[in-house]
Amino acid sequence: MQKKIRCAIYTRKSTEEGLEQDFNSLDAQREACEAYIKSQMHEGWVLLDKQYNDGGYSGGTMERPAFKELLKDIENDEIDIVVVYKVDRLTRSLMDFSKIIDIFDNHNASFVSITQHFNTTTSMGRLTLNILLSFAQFEREVTGERIRDKFEASRKKGLWLSGTSPYGYEKDEHHMLHPQQPYADNVRIIYESYLEIKNVLKLKKYLAEQKILTRSGKELAKGSLYHILSNKVYLGKITHKNKEYDGLHDPIISEELFNNVQNLLKANSVQRKHSTNAKSGSLLAGLLYDDKGNKMSPSYSNGNNRHYRYYVSMSIKNPIDYERGEITKLSAGEIETFVQNDFVKLFKNTRKIQGYLESYSVEQQKLMLNLMKIYEVDKIFLRTAIKRVDLKTNCISISYDINYIIKYFATLAFNAEFKHSEQDAQIITKCIEVRISLTPQRQNKIIIPGKANYNMKLIQAIVKSFWYNKLGAERRLPPEARNGNNKRLRKLRFLPPEIIESIMNGTQDPDLTVKKLIALSENFCK
Repeated sequence: MQKKIRCAIYTRKSTEEGLEQDFNSLDAQREACEAYIKSQMHEGWVLLDKQYNDGGYSGGTMERPAFKELLKDIENDEIDIVVVYKVDRLTRSLMDFSKIIDIFDNHNASFVSITQHFNTTTSMGRLTLNILLSFAQFEREVTGERIRDKFEASRKKGLWLSGTSPYGYEKDEHHMLHPQQPYADNVRIIYESYLEIKNVLKLKKYLAEQKILTRSGKELAKGSLYHILSNKVYLGKITHKNKEYDGLHDPIISEELFNNVQNLLKANSVQRKHSTNAKSGSLLAGLLYDDKGNKMSPSYSNGNNRHYRYYVSMSIKNPIDYERGEITKLSAGEIETFVQNDFVKLFKNTRKIQGYLESYSVEQQKLMLNLMKIYEVDKIFLRTAIKRVDLKTNCISISYDINYIIKYFATLAFNAEFKHSEQDAQIITKCIEVRISLTPQRQNKIIIPGKANYNMKLIQAIVKSFWYNKLGAERRLPPEARNGNNKRLRKLRFLPPEIIESIMNGTQDPDLTVKKLIALSENFCK
């Protein structure tokens, strides 16, 4: 027996004008959608009785009563397909569009636009969806760039334009910082007390006992204390994207006090790293960097009764202070397994590793190499041996302290006392060619062995073609799209799906150019 596919029709009109008529715009939309559903009866499509009509509501907002009811029913698994007259009936915002599609995907629902041949139940519809979503991402990135440029300009002038003022300062209407009492005095106490106590956890307890609190009257958290103790704003500086500018505000502490605290923080960090307390739930916490040199920190989410771990770039968590690159979010299990496997390959490559064992006798080398062959990864050892992991779109660069690795196995082989300091480090860096690709649904980066041949000119041409055709269907085509090369680009929309997919995946012919692509598309427009 054929499975029934439950269909709901959503209609919307921006103004209330004409809604009092017996047959209005909403009725016309619904009638057209009903006819389309009837044409799909052979596929098992069945129209639900419940109606979802928003009269007098703008498509620029998701705060529409019938639309919210529609989403609620989708989440309750009462709808399989949402049918609309045009995509803009659903929303006029590309950002909202991506949010809506996430909800649809999470509950296995699809939607169809009957006048634009937009159907996410088909592979071509999904491809069109991915291209439209790329514009949502582009819109967000352009907005972010403008905001970041504005903040960078203000930081260069020594002003504090963004967010809440740092603890110890307050901001005036001209975005200048001024010391705020008693919190400015608290900052000095925090710095001086840390040099005496030499431990952030003990410092936290001491400050709570002394009633030195946040501006909201709460105890200072450990993370907040680390941030205060390393923030150059208290030296009269303004930092932005790893750059440092002279601020217009007065410093709270001296440069000597700041440097003494930094030295102690660094010494304590090294001690923690080499102790047995160096365990971390995330193997590469503090070691992983994206393609712009931003640190990637552990994160997680829950869904479908599963726990998902990720590493997320600081450019996502703090887009104002960090420049965003191509790699923003990566599956934790995938990159950890990749690094762990490469780490084992390093010292199981006997020929290569022997080059670092020349100071040991032949017998000692045999003992050490035998231990390396049967070695099972110890996460504390791995975290200490790896200095950093840098992600690029075409390779992963892993820096190891080879001297630490050799001494570690020498200690195991001879029961010797382990002695190693940062000054003894001998760094070697391996660059492993990979391809880091974007998954279309979750916007996460995944590792795929091999080289990608992404041609941004081809990708931009395809995206522009879909965009102009979308504007044309909505009768909003700009003048520049009606002539010249842009007019020819519109034909790319009619290329076979396999050609478009190969370009978006970076697997197209390396010799393919935009000119050749346009010539090819003309064969499919005849």
